[in-house]
Formats: sequence, C-alpha cells, structure tokens
Amino acid sequence: MSVRIQEVRPGLRLVTDRMDKVETATLGVWVEAGTRHEAPEINGVAHMLEHMAFKGTRKRSALAIAEEIENVGGHLNAYTSREHTAYYAKVLKEDADLALDIIADILQNSVFAEDELARERDVVVQEIGQAEDTPDDIIFDHFQAAAFPEQGLGRPVLGTEEIVKGLNRDAIEGYMRANYGPPRLLVAAAGNVNHEALAALVASQFEGVGEASAAQSDAARYMGGEYREERELEQAHVVLGLSGIDYADPDYYAISVLATLLGGGMSSRLFQEVREKRGLAYSVFAHTNSYVDGGLFSIYAGTDPQRLGELMPVLCAELVKMCEPVQAQELARARAQLKASVLMSLESTSARCEVLARQMQVFGRPIPPSEVVEKIEAVDANSVARAAKRLLSSRPTLAALGPLAKLESFDSIAARLKA
Repeated sequence: MSVRIQEVRPGLRLVTDRMDKVETATLGVWVEAGTRHEAPEINGVAHMLEHMAFKGTRKRSALAIAEEIENVGGHLNAYTSREHTAYYAKVLKEDADLALDIIADILQNSVFAEDELARERDVVVQEIGQAEDTPDDIIFDHFQAAAFPEQGLGRPVLGTEEIVKGLNRDAIEGYMRANYGPPRLLVAAAGNVNHEALAALVASQFEGVGEASAAQSDAARYMGGEYREERELEQAHVVLGLSGIDYADPDYYAISVLATLLGGGMSSRLFQEVREKRGLAYSVFAHTNSYVDGGLFSIYAGTDPQRLGELMPVLCAELVKMCEPVQAQELARARAQLKASVLMSLESTSARCEVLARQMQVFGRPIPPSEVVEKIEAVDANSVARAAKRLLSSRPTLAALGPLAKLESFDSIAARLKA
C-alpha cells in the first residue's frame, strides 16, 4: 500500500492511497456523524443535511454543483449511515482539485434556503414512502429497531415522516455546527493523486471550518425481541438475527467467515438447503454488521406465506449446525471468497477510498490488505464453531412482514436456537 497520513491542521487528517497506473481519483470527506448521533426528536436530520448540502452554497447554485462535476464527467454522491456521513466524488485525475473544491464548498458554505428545504422535505418523505413500499428494504429498519429499541442505533436513517416534516433550518445548521469539523472530519483519497498537492489544498479549502464537539450518542445496548406486521403481500419477509460484535472484537473475522459459510453465496449452506434443495425462497442470505461498540448478525429470506412454517425451522437448524466444526474444504472456500473480495477491491479507487476512510475512523490507522488476509487465513473450524456458540448465546431478534399466519411464535423460534 502506498498510503500516507497527514494532519494538515489541528485535528484535520488527510489520508491518501496513490495508484499510479489508473487515470481516475476518488476523494471525499467522511464525518463521524450519523443517525446514532441525533437527538430522538430530530431523527433523520443527518440524512436531511446530506440532501441539503447539494442544494446550493454562497458560491454555487444546486444546478451549478451538478453541472460543474458533470462537465468533467465526474460523479458526486453522498450517503448517511448510523455512524458516519460521507461526501465523495470520482473524477479523472486532473479534476481532483475541482472535486475537492466542490465538496469543501458544500460542507462550509451551504445556505439551506427555505424554499429548497421545503422541497427537500417532500423529497425525503417520498423516499420514506418508497422504502415502506419495498418490504425487503424496510424489514431491516424494523429488525434494527427490535434489536436496539429506544436508542440511536435502532432509529431509522431516513427518520419518520412526522419528524422530517418538522425539521427546520435551525435544526440542520445546529447539527452541522456540532458535528462537522475536526477531529470528526476526515479527508480521504485514492487513485492517481499527489499527496503533497492535495494536503496543501485541504489546508486552504478547510481553513475556516470550526472544531466539532465530542461525539454524543448512547452506547449500543442489544436487547433482542420481535416485530411483526401483517400486510397483504405476495411473499412473507423475515429477518432472524442475534447480537453481533464490534469491529475490534477478536472474533470479527471468524464471524465474517461464518456468515459467508452460512449465507454468503450460491455454495453457502442456506442457499443450497433453502433454495436449491427445498425451493423455499428465491432470496436468502446471512450478513454480519459491526459498529464501534456492538453489532448484528442476521439472516434474511422471502418466501411463499404458505411455506413460512417450513422455512423457519430450516433457518434455525442451519444456524445451530454452525456450532459443529466445518469441513476443511468448505472452510477453505469461505476464506477464499472473503480474501477475493478484499483483494479485488484493490482495483477500484472508490472501494479503496471507502475502506481507507472507514479504517481510519474506526481503528485510527490504515490496515494493509496483507494483514486482513492473514487474519482471514487464521480462522479455523474451531474458531467458527466458537463464534457460532457465542452468537447463539444471545436473545434472538425477529422481524417479519407480510401474511404471517404460518409463522410460529417468537418463543418457539428462540427455543430452536438453543445451541
């Protein structure tokens, strides 16, 4: 890795990963501010701020922002998660200065015009409505809320329609002032970039940004439980999960391998047993999601409502079977999948920039791919079985949406998950 880190001004870090043989660059700003850093009464403000940042600054109109980046064939985007918000652009290498100028502008000079805010509130309300109409999307919000009730990690990234309609300029500006500044602001770049030139630009472009306050959020408290919603749909959608682990946990890679073995591809146990052998679902997968102080492990499946009673025992049985040591060939295949994912991502400036930013914000340092591969290789059958037992020691979480007459009780499902 050709990674360099520099504190370009007190608390403001720049991290770059130079790739000499590409013609593009991805660069952006990652902010340690997401849904879990919101007060309950303004849930959704982080996401609304992400939208409003593109709606005009003292230097550029909303149209000018779009036109300037697209005039050079670039792409400008952003996202909000429960722990971070990111603003980034992918451009040709010679346009990196322009991309940084635009991002610095929208993060420091946005005007949050009242007419734009009114329109964007309507847009976000429509986004919430679209999510509600997408059962295999909204089911994960219900799952998150059941796992982490009455806390930041359990609230939806988009917020609720009622709260979004009431978000005003003061709430958005106040949230930005409190959260958008060093040391919670990181600039990252990957691709054909010049570190020294970029460092000078970052120092000048962000000269006026104020210091952020310390991150405010409640600690992750996994509770488990269930959410059920009867709805007239063609399929019943279910997410079954357990308490996961944080990024720094020693079992992080063991649980990642476990998720791959169980439901990470066409050769996975769930895909083979649920789809190929029994025809119980078109889509079935397992996933592990980590936070700085906790996590979630989940299995998703969508099935014919009449076969829901057959599906759940299979999901539970396959999860419990993970407590038994896996065969060497199966383990090697899962490790190979994870390693390939890590190494193939090195060919993408966007992936490298994203991973670099996340590693810096979570661990405070970039992690060489060789170190990641070494940790994946170190996962053996016993560590996977140990990780599975650890997962199953927690109270389960269940979210279900659709025609649910055939779905057994939560207590019955929990009893099936006794390792």
